[in-house]
Amino acid sequence: MKKAKSRNDKIFDLINTLIMIVVCVFIAYPLYYVLMASFTDPAIVNSGKLLLYPEKLFAAGYQKIISYKPLWTGFLNTILYTVTGTMVAIAVTVPCAYALSRKDLAGRRLLNFLFTFTMFFNGGIIPLYLVINKLGIYNTIFAMILPTAVSVYNLIVSRSFFDSTISDDLVEAAKLDGASDFGIFFKIVMPISKTIIAVMVLFYATSIWNSFMNALMFMGEQDKMPLQVILRNIVLSNQASSVLSGGADMIERQKLAEQLKYGVIVVSTLPLLVVYPFVQKYFTKGVMVGAVKG
Repeated sequence: MKKAKSRNDKIFDLINTLIMIVVCVFIAYPLYYVLMASFTDPAIVNSGKLLLYPEKLFAAGYQKIISYKPLWTGFLNTILYTVTGTMVAIAVTVPCAYALSRKDLAGRRLLNFLFTFTMFFNGGIIPLYLVINKLGIYNTIFAMILPTAVSVYNLIVSRSFFDSTISDDLVEAAKLDGASDFGIFFKIVMPISKTIIAVMVLFYATSIWNSFMNALMFMGEQDKMPLQVILRNIVLSNQASSVLSGGADMIERQKLAEQLKYGVIVVSTLPLLVVYPFVQKYFTKGVMVGAVKG
């Protein structure tokens, strides 16, 4: 029989609920504001009013974005870079994290130290550019994939997950049954690691989708640029044209340039917002388990 809550427990639950509602409003409203501002006349947006709905529709920004032909090429390029880059990153990060989690790995402490060291010290942009150039992968898809193939932070989170999930007893039992290290990894470890893999997919896909600096440095052709660079170019070109215009035309171009900022945010984040609910159930569990041990 379910025990009835006391008066103090009900008050506590009510206060917690109210606090969570307030926190959710503060988190959700900026996203909602950007969405509403992308459809609203920039004059109203710039007035600082609280936007609950588009008071005066202004869709010129979306018309400009959609009619810009390089946008669709950028979308396809970003999807290609994101899917391929995420697959490569998972294929490298997960096996490496599992290996580093095994206490019988020779040189385990040294390898962990070397990976962690790169989080605090690195060569910088110029040495990275020289390496990409010397490898002969400048202006190729590999220049977008290889530099982001391993995130040390993601590697540490995955390693901690394996530390806390894959017990030594389980591995020893599998070895006694004749399983090889590869067999243990693919037949035992991978099936019970779907949670952390889903989290890593989300982390890597989000990072690659939002990346534009690597494209600016390592891609030399416009038709190979990802979506983020294309959207950046749209905003910059319209800001420049609004400054060079005069009279009424200048006012309209300034309004368009202002709305483009919000439209670009919506266009660039919408695909991720659509995908996120499908991996949300793995997200919290995977991160919490992976963050238990360092």
